[in-house]
Amino acid sequence: MKLRKNKTIILLIVLLIILILLVFETNTIALSRYGSRGAEVSQIQTKLKRWGYYNGNVDGIYGSQTLAAVKYFQRSNGLTVDGIAGTKTLNAMGIMSSSSSGGGSSTSSNNNLNLLSRLVYSEARGETYTGQVAVAAVVLNRVRSSSFPNTISGVIYERGAFDAVSDGQINLTPDSTARKAAQDALNGWDPSYGAIYYFNPNTATSAWIWSRPMTVTIGNHRFCK
Repeated sequence: MKLRKNKTIILLIVLLIILILLVFETNTIALSRYGSRGAEVSQIQTKLKRWGYYNGNVDGIYGSQTLAAVKYFQRSNGLTVDGIAGTKTLNAMGIMSSSSSGGGSSTSSNNNLNLLSRLVYSEARGETYTGQVAVAAVVLNRVRSSSFPNTISGVIYERGAFDAVSDGQINLTPDSTARKAAQDALNGWDPSYGAIYYFNPNTATSAWIWSRPMTVTIGNHRFCK
């Protein structure tokens, strides 16, 4: 009788431990969504407000305005429009979520290389190799500029920054040339000579972009500051 009682107690303890682990795991991988509160929500609101997607207060409360702003951002950047700040949406905003932070710097570096490769492929495939490196360098120059977001994902997904994001081509799979060009830019090669903009002179109609000081022309792109 005593042995049976001890087994029951042990079983209850094991079940309790499993329940605690499940709750902990759920909380660890939980991402910001409607009803969430906290620092991550404040980060989301700050980014979206800066980029013109959100007009509410930065209060750390994921309410209806934040939900609408996240959906607006997702819709504008070729992401799944579910209103949940999941891993892909947070990465696009340049926010490292608690569930993805455990991979360390190597994971972050690989994500940056993959995203930059996709941008190069979608924006500059068909250009010379030097021209592809220059496009990648423009992204990195923007990261270093105080006038732009300070992450690669933030620069690339800033509203209206790149046509390839607006039309969804950013989701195409890059080839080895685009990946190598992105890596060369990350390694420090900048054939754009510090440019933070580029455009095609044959199609550009904006008087403002034509007014920017030119650094170099490579292929079909004119690079400027």
